[in-house]
Amino acid sequence: MNKTGDNYINIIKSLPDPGLGLGLRSKHFNHILELNPAVDWLEVISENFMDSGGRPRYVLRQIAERYPVVMHGVSLSIGSTDPLNKEYLTKLKRLAGEVKPLWISDHLCWTGVNSLNTHDLLPVVLNDESLKHICTRINQVQDFLARPVVFENPSTYLTFKQSTINEWDFLRYMTEETGCGLLLDVNNVYVSGFNNDFDPVHYIRQLPHDRIVQMHIAGHQHCGTHIIDTHDRQVAHDVWKLFTLAWQLTGGVATLLEWDGNIPEFDVYHAELLKAKQYMSSIGSFVFDAEELAADSEVVSNPVNFLVNNVNW
Repeated sequence: MNKTGDNYINIIKSLPDPGLGLGLRSKHFNHILELNPAVDWLEVISENFMDSGGRPRYVLRQIAERYPVVMHGVSLSIGSTDPLNKEYLTKLKRLAGEVKPLWISDHLCWTGVNSLNTHDLLPVVLNDESLKHICTRINQVQDFLARPVVFENPSTYLTFKQSTINEWDFLRYMTEETGCGLLLDVNNVYVSGFNNDFDPVHYIRQLPHDRIVQMHIAGHQHCGTHIIDTHDRQVAHDVWKLFTLAWQLTGGVATLLEWDGNIPEFDVYHAELLKAKQYMSSIGSFVFDAEELAADSEVVSNPVNFLVNNVNW
């Protein structure tokens, strides 16, 4: 790692913990502007505001004056073989200059190829070649933005036969090589663990906890043979249990609730987030066992035709 990477590590380790936050959704714009609810901080999807003016940008400016804000992206496509999109990065940097976010995050994934965007967070092959490729791109992005970037573990539904590195090790190596931070999505760990047959408890224990800047929690849909990361309902009890473990191991970091489908009224949304306080105070009260976690999950019907993890790619 170069000297710049060392500086990024120091920045990552010095980032604040703003508390419990919510993803900003347009449904709640008026509620937030009119009532100034007592939420600690808000996370905005970068792409929702990078190209927008008018009311959305006005709302974001107003909110950024009242609350700490984090920018969370879905189109950086750090795992793609396409060249980095300099136009996208320029817009991202411009928005960050206006909003002054605590940090910028995105996902360990790719979103398209040949300049086509699938608007989905696609899994990467986890091996030495992809690790080198992704670390090179992370360094380029961080140098362009002049700040470290925080990367989230994605939900996955299959394991590539070409993968030779466990995801938790891949993330650790990635932070060591680039100085980037991690966004631990606890729900994604649970979803991916079930779909790919690994122990989510082991996954969380093996991460570099001092590089975890933020956590996500969210709801999912259990379909019996696989789980879909839907973000459209309350957080499952077993995900809360994993959150308790992650909270203990990290010493507590900024935590955010995502809810993207069937979005409830703000007070319901906020109340679900505040459940985190119960689990933050429950450290040591759970026995973390992978088989028990799998057995306790609620099963509901599957409304979509989805690839399951036994498909060989």
